[in-house]
Amino acid sequence: MSLKTINTILATAVVLFSFYLGLSFLLIPETQAPGFGLPTWPAGDGGGFLNVKGNRENAMGLAMGILLVTGQRRALGWVLLMVAVAPFADMITVLAHHGSAAAAFGIHGLTSALIAVTGLLVLRETRKPQQASAPTPAAQHA
Repeated sequence: MSLKTINTILATAVVLFSFYLGLSFLLIPETQAPGFGLPTWPAGDGGGFLNVKGNRENAMGLAMGILLVTGQRRALGWVLLMVAVAPFADMITVLAHHGSAAAAFGIHGLTSALIAVTGLLVLRETRKPQQASAPTPAAQHA
C-alpha cells in the first residue's frame, strides 16, 4: 500500500471523525458532554457552548474535506497540523479545569497527536524531491 493511500485513509478518518463529533455535539450534546473530561458542564442556557464545539468540529471537517476531495494535498497537510491544535487546546483546558487526566491525555492528547502525525505524513508525501547537485569541477578531475 502506498504512502499516498495510507495518508488518504488517515485524512479521511480525521474528516469523518470531525463530522461525527460536530453532529453529535449539535444533535445530542447531553450524551457527548460527559465524555469530554471536564468535571462540570454548563446548565440551562449554557448548553449552547456545546453547539459551539459542534460548529467548530464541522467547520474543521469541511476545510479538511474540501482540500482532500480537491486534491490539494500539501495544503491539507498544513491544515491537519493546524487542526491538531484544537484537541491539544482541549487537553490543556481539561487539565486546567481539574478535569479527568485520562480524558485529557487519552482522548484529546491522543487525537491531537494522531492528527498531527497524519499532517506530517501528508507533508512528507508531498515534499519536493531534492535535486542532485551538479558535480564540482574539482570532483570531475579526481
